[in-house]
Amino acid sequence: MANEMKSLAKETVFYGIGSVLPRLLTWFLSLYWAFAFTRIDGVDAPTNIGVLTNFYAYVALLQVILIYGMETGFFRFVNKSDNPTRVFSTTFISIATTTLSFFVLMLVFLNPVADFFSDSNAEMRSIYLVLLTLIVCFDVLAAIPFANLRYKKRPIRFATIRIVNVLLTIVFNLFFFLLCPLLKARFPDAFSWFDMRNGVEYILISNLAASIIQFLLVSPELRIKFSFDKPLLMNMLRYSFPIMILGIAGILNQTVDRIIFPSIYPNSERVFSELGIYAQNYKIATIMVMFAMAFRLAFDPFVFARNKGTKDERQSFADATKYFILLGLFIFLFTTGYIDIIKHLIPEQFHIGLKIIPIVLLSELFFGIYFNLSLWYKLTDQTRWGAYMSFFGLAINVSIIVLFVPRFSYIAMAWAGFIANFTMMTISYFLGQKKYPIPYNLKTAGLFFLLAMVSFVGFRLTSLHIDSVALRLVINSLFIALYLVVVVKKELPLRELPFVGRFFGGR
Repeated sequence: MANEMKSLAKETVFYGIGSVLPRLLTWFLSLYWAFAFTRIDGVDAPTNIGVLTNFYAYVALLQVILIYGMETGFFRFVNKSDNPTRVFSTTFISIATTTLSFFVLMLVFLNPVADFFSDSNAEMRSIYLVLLTLIVCFDVLAAIPFANLRYKKRPIRFATIRIVNVLLTIVFNLFFFLLCPLLKARFPDAFSWFDMRNGVEYILISNLAASIIQFLLVSPELRIKFSFDKPLLMNMLRYSFPIMILGIAGILNQTVDRIIFPSIYPNSERVFSELGIYAQNYKIATIMVMFAMAFRLAFDPFVFARNKGTKDERQSFADATKYFILLGLFIFLFTTGYIDIIKHLIPEQFHIGLKIIPIVLLSELFFGIYFNLSLWYKLTDQTRWGAYMSFFGLAINVSIIVLFVPRFSYIAMAWAGFIANFTMMTISYFLGQKKYPIPYNLKTAGLFFLLAMVSFVGFRLTSLHIDSVALRLVINSLFIALYLVVVVKKELPLRELPFVGRFFGGR
């Protein structure tokens, strides 16, 4: 058992690196795009960022649809099969067939689809649609080989390929945005094809090139004797279809605002600029998303490894959620307290949207708490409740967006996510306490949430009444220090340590 837990911990680290580090690098790249566009004459940076945001929201949704739950289905069936190669082969043939069909259909109906999107997306061009289709197809084709690497317990190769993919994307972007302008200035004839105003196209080309290379890197997994088992596939599809529906609900909860915004915002001239401002400020709040993702990667193994139904185990789950809340509130305070510094991660023309950052930070914190609370339906095999709550949250999200975006623009999208995630978190808590009671300490959570909100109000007052940035940062630092002192004194085991504990009033 000890060796199994050690192996699990090692794999968690590598899969965590393979998931979180690429997202972090992509985050830096997306921040760079905004600065790159601001340097291009005749190009509106927020509009281009808005166009890309809309495009990649569709990419994320299409990937979930085209994998149709078969990644999870593969794990479910390969682990109980006496012929893992047949399961892998059948799964890949199915995914490859549907992906190829999707590609052919997109080519056949390229112009009608481009015209359809042009009604709500004036920036949609046929070349963009082709590039986006190819990106989706190569990423989907790589999904099952990646799953096979995880099945064969090869986390280092998994993480390496993921990271290489993002690094190549960055390199290709730097080639277009930094090197090509220099080369064009020196060799104008050879680089007459290059035009910085085609930045969106160059970003999509960079992504496609990296996706193709990523697929080639995982292609050794395809060096097998292919066979197809139709009865097996039918069983896998029956198992995977509900997972696809849940996955669609989940990804729509994350992307529906970016997808439907161009269709419902009334000012067509400002629509993508508004979306770009929203997306770029949202990226600052992504620090909470990455924290929640890293915690999630460790939390699931922790839960299932310790699940014995005992009182002590349930207290461990409650403690893990408590520390998640404490750390999440610290990230909220750090980001909002030092916003005078952090805001320079995005160009000044995006700063008008800084007001959404506190809303999005809390929204993502609520979603992280919701995920931690969701262990009750995982441990009791009632995962259908996850689907119910996801669709309920999606309905709230869409309703608020449709009703209020025409009047309040992207502010309504931020509040839509906040209200939807808070509602799902609250419902999950009360249902969980009935079906799988866990002794969460609401008093402690409420106390620290109140302390964080009082500190945030302090930040707002300093920003309104103090002109000196340096003085504001000093005062905000004192609020943050107060929060940390109270956390350490009341909740962290540091107070039990010699010397350190004396400082915080411990033994």
